[in-house]
Amino acid sequence: MTEKEKFAKYGVDMEGALKTLSEVPISIHCWQGDDVIGFDGADSLSGGIQTTGNYPGRARTFEELKEDIRFAFSLMPGKKRLNLHASYAILGTDKGKVDRDGYTYKYFEPWVEFAKELKLDGIDFNPTFFGHPKMKDGLSLSSPDEPTRKFWVEHGKRSLEIAAQLGKAFGKPCLVNIWIPDGFKDVPADRLGPRLRLKKSLDEMLEGYDKQWVIPAVESKVFGIGLESYTVGSNEFYQNYAASRGICCLLDNGHYHPLEYVSDKIPALLAFYDRVALHVTRGVRWDSDHVVIYDDETREIAKEIVRNDALGKVIIGLDYFDASINRIFAWVSGQRAMQKALLYALLLPNGQMKRLQDEGDFTALMDMQERVKDLPFGCAWEKYLKEQGLEEEFLPQIKAYEARILKERV
Repeated sequence: MTEKEKFAKYGVDMEGALKTLSEVPISIHCWQGDDVIGFDGADSLSGGIQTTGNYPGRARTFEELKEDIRFAFSLMPGKKRLNLHASYAILGTDKGKVDRDGYTYKYFEPWVEFAKELKLDGIDFNPTFFGHPKMKDGLSLSSPDEPTRKFWVEHGKRSLEIAAQLGKAFGKPCLVNIWIPDGFKDVPADRLGPRLRLKKSLDEMLEGYDKQWVIPAVESKVFGIGLESYTVGSNEFYQNYAASRGICCLLDNGHYHPLEYVSDKIPALLAFYDRVALHVTRGVRWDSDHVVIYDDETREIAKEIVRNDALGKVIIGLDYFDASINRIFAWVSGQRAMQKALLYALLLPNGQMKRLQDEGDFTALMDMQERVKDLPFGCAWEKYLKEQGLEEEFLPQIKAYEARILKERV
């Protein structure tokens, strides 16, 4: 019996699954390549996030980052988008003269040209509320200092305007993810005040945004380094805010308590939201942004997307940054792991298993769940890579690139 026939026995169309997977866009984060430093003046991270390791070859310029992205993307199967932070503005001679509250689309046109050269599906965008001296006392949109708050509101507005132009450039909406690191290291005296200011700031930011080309999303977090006791943008705050404003929630699976699972949150949100956005990562004990691997939770996330017919509703992006290993390997390996998880989910007899659950035949359901584990998923993955013009093994190519390019960067 061929691999195709083994899947067909369960009513699964293997060829159809491969075709569907090839059309699912995954948004790849630019910041894995340079340890989240960006190009607008920061020389280190702030805001409760941290990159660990010092592997040689970090991209230091736009040209180096483009070179690394071009190579990494050439080893990734499937449809891809590029995810940018505002701190990756190409300021040129305006560097030092314009601040984040004055960014315009022209500073990102070089990225559009590059993305079109790579024939990408589009660009997603993030205002950058960290790595900047105007983070007063660790606060941005929730700051009690009005000039500080207004500065960051203006940055958010400019980011939404830039995103609208990015959407138009590719003919597809641009996801704008709003994450702020605001919080306190120790027990706060006022938990409500900062959240009311954040609510006001978000309302001001979103006033008049282009609903045709922009999909705003808000991203919660439990805590950050130096912000252990209180986070302004909590899960409860943002889910209520998004629901009341008709925008999108973004779930980052490193931003919850260790025993909370984003795979369970996806169907809960799909019951109420037209869209759900994801930052797929791998938190280890805390939001450590480890490289995505083909593990249980990544598969569960993919299963919830696929079996709920939500490939067109869930916006999939990656978010991790590891400087302890080759950065390009991290990019490629993580993207392939996400694609492999989606293929696994596409090759399951989801309809049959749902029917057994609805019929209350839990014995037959468990039997099927166990038997499908032996289906030849690996063979289907190999076939998919072959159809994409790629091979399973890619580390030798990365090592060769490292020897030729990365080790020359001092």
